[in-house]
Parts: sequence; C-alpha cells; structure tokens
Amino acid sequence: MGSLEGKTILITGAAKRVGREMALAIARQGGNLVIHYNSSDDEAQQTKADIEAQGVKAHLIKADLNDHDATATIIPQALEFGPLYGLVHNASIYAPVTIFETDLASWNLHMNVHATSAFILSKAFAEAVGKKEHARIVTMLDWRVLRPIKDHFPYTISKATLAAMTESLAASFAPNITVNGIALGAILPPTDQELAKGIKDVPANRWARLEEVTETLLFLLAGPEFITGEIIHVDGGRHLV
Repeated sequence: MGSLEGKTILITGAAKRVGREMALAIARQGGNLVIHYNSSDDEAQQTKADIEAQGVKAHLIKADLNDHDATATIIPQALEFGPLYGLVHNASIYAPVTIFETDLASWNLHMNVHATSAFILSKAFAEAVGKKEHARIVTMLDWRVLRPIKDHFPYTISKATLAAMTESLAASFAPNITVNGIALGAILPPTDQELAKGIKDVPANRWARLEEVTETLLFLLAGPEFITGEIIHVDGGRHLV
C-alpha cells in the first residue's frame, strides 16, 4: 500500500453516513479532504471538525449535483485548496419506485446525481491532473448494477450507467489515472426490524461493517496502480444469488 499522507481527495456527499466514514478513514491515513455536500450543513461542519481533529486539512464545498452549472464549479473550487489526488463519486439518492411510478423529474434527478455529475467532475478532474501526475477515481455503486431489478428503477439504471462509465473512464484516463468501483450491498442496517430482513438473501448472512467499506476504498486509493476498470463487490455475496 502506498501513502495518502498529504494527498487531497474530494468526496461527493461526504457530510454523513458512508461518505463521512470514508472521509474519516482517509484522514486517519494522513490525507486531506474536500467534502462536498448539498443540504447537510450541520453534518458537514461536524465532519470537517472531526477530520481536522486528525491533524489534516478539510474544506467544504456546497453544491447541488442536480444543477449542472453548480456541479461544474466543484473541481475549480477544490483546486483553490491545492492539487487533487483522488475523486470519490459517493453522493447518492435512493428512491424505491418502479418504472410506472417514475416521472421525468425523478429520472433526471437520479441520472444527474449519479451519472451526469460523475461525467462533469471526472472530466474536469482528469483535465486538472493532466498526463504526468498519477491520480485515482473511485465510484460508489450497488450490487444491483450487474443484476438490474424492477424496484428502485431510476436508482438502479443510473447506477448501472455509472458502472459502465467506470470502465470507460478507466480506458480513457489510462495510464496515469486509475478508475475503479465499489459495489455495495447491505450497509448501515435500518432500525426497522422488517427492513432488516433484507439480509435474508446475503450469503454472508449479515450486514457489512463500515470498516470493510473504508478498507476497500483505501486499497483502491493507495493500492496497486495496475488495477483499473474493476468493480469490487462489498456485498457479502449478494450479487451471486
């Protein structure tokens, strides 16, 4: 494993939940963070404070990924704090709707947050990095992307688009920028016991531990440069059944 010491990583949707945990894991390895968020102001401020308590730097950028113009300002703002080494596409929305319940607004929202923003940010990131510096991009996906199902229709299709983009970007940005994905399964168990039944089809028969997610991210950010275009499933084998 290489070192993240002194390197700056931008994470979208990093104010809370999994994004926050990933940011803190990077901070513990000596990396600096650019924390993107949309509406979670208080959580973003707390995450910033917790990161800085690790002795590294943290900066906040507020932007709506459903707004293309706002999204286009994120990389230029991040570069004001210094050069970027990593970009993690984590921001996500998760609406449990079928195709018949999906209207154009919902479709566009999911595509903008998951796919269009990744296109805008990744292209700007690669242009900023140039052809000489080595850098990393990680996309946060879902086990459903390789096995689309009928529920969560716009979520699943937009994440599948991001998965395809992951492979295309890996080929486009080689050799100096690696692009890999993490396909998550049952993360952050709900308090509702009925929802907790969601692990019944998980071969590992449990929810993931957050450190299993953050360890995978750190591997893709600081591990071998020869790995690119891969999607690692952190889902306890859910995609197999």
